[in-house]
Amino acid sequence: MTGRQLIKAAKSAREFSYSPYSGFKVGAALLGKSGRVYTGCNIENASFSPTVCAERTALFKAVSEGEREFVSIAIVGNTDMCYPCGVCRQALGEFCGAGFKVYLEREGKPVMFTLGELLPGKFDFKK
Repeated sequence: MTGRQLIKAAKSAREFSYSPYSGFKVGAALLGKSGRVYTGCNIENASFSPTVCAERTALFKAVSEGEREFVSIAIVGNTDMCYPCGVCRQALGEFCGAGFKVYLEREGKPVMFTLGELLPGKFDFKK
């Protein structure tokens, strides 16, 4: 699956965003090694702390359904280049290696980073 196709799936997921407080809608599409795509959107809460990002929604959905290995993710927001937050980077780092591909969109075109570029020196309890 191409970055462009993943971005399209992330845009579809963004439509389900529940973001009445910030108005900042985010969608994510996570490609599992199995070839299955897991989508997620951000879901806000009035007390803010229980709010969950689109990337973690997709990741937790995939993990809860048995997927443990991933190829790439696309993330789109209301703005150009919607980077994953630090919590999402660390959550992805639990299951994805430094070479995991993260697609963002700049001016309508996919831009790819590796997770290692976005999260150097990730916390790893196993070391």
